[in-house]
Amino acid sequence: MLRSLSPVSLGVLCVLGGMASFSTADALVKALGGSLNVFEIGLFTTVFSFLPALFSKPREERWRDTFKLNRPALIILVALCRTLSAVLITYAFVTIPLAEAYCLVFLIPVLATILSVVVLKEEVSFDRWALVVISFLGVLLVVRPGFREIELGHIAAFICALAAAVSLTTIRLISGAERRVTLFALPGLLTLAVNLVGVFVIGFSWPSPLLLGGLVACGVLGGIGYLLQLKGVALAPASRVAPMQYSQIIWALLFGALFFSEVPDAISLAGLGVIVAAGLANIFADGARTRIAGRWAEYRARRDNPSPDDFKGPGPDPV
Repeated sequence: MLRSLSPVSLGVLCVLGGMASFSTADALVKALGGSLNVFEIGLFTTVFSFLPALFSKPREERWRDTFKLNRPALIILVALCRTLSAVLITYAFVTIPLAEAYCLVFLIPVLATILSVVVLKEEVSFDRWALVVISFLGVLLVVRPGFREIELGHIAAFICALAAAVSLTTIRLISGAERRVTLFALPGLLTLAVNLVGVFVIGFSWPSPLLLGGLVACGVLGGIGYLLQLKGVALAPASRVAPMQYSQIIWALLFGALFFSEVPDAISLAGLGVIVAAGLANIFADGARTRIAGRWAEYRARRDNPSPDDFKGPGPDPV
């Protein structure tokens, strides 16, 4: 059946599978949070996430080239930001409802847009700014500062989103200068080191077989999600696969209701809907702009380099 699908459809399915894998791993992290501290969870899941992700290394790159840095200050900034976001999102998943954690994490595109203007000096259209504001209003509906207690988990999720946006912006600056193996392995190694230090400071207790199985599942599911995401992006345009990220909201609501008694109220659901709608509108608007730009470039190319067929005039009268 899969063989009959087009590459684009298969790519969309891969990304949907990747998001389901990520969301299942996140729910397992939340379930384990009552028995293990954040650094123990981060330590084991980081180790086991390397297992499936090892297959994503480009053949032309070598693991020993991980530390051959062309722009060391910026790649270290990326590693620090990704480590910070990994630790903080684990804490957020453990301490606040999944849907609220995802809601704040979905601020990454909003913050990345702002950073692209400030750091990369990119021009952002009025409609993009409008969608940024709408997304932020959706977050306010979910979190409702001033009307409900803001927990440390909410702050952690927001800082996680900020760190991820800084990492994303920095990667755009250095992506052509650094090896993919460096961008993958160095942040992972730093995350592993930080979790080792955290375990040393807080204390370590060897998990039971059941907990260890959950940690293995978390890491492997995270690695599988990463591989499926890479495969999906390779098969389908970004404008087709990017909206699939919002399927995590559905998984968060489902897992939260079934296993953690987390049922958002009507206002929170409305806020989540606003965030998803604004995000999808942003993605589809980018896709439309890309198609228009492509057709305009094609028209300009034909105008500047006309084909001989353009001068043949009308064909013979069919009558």
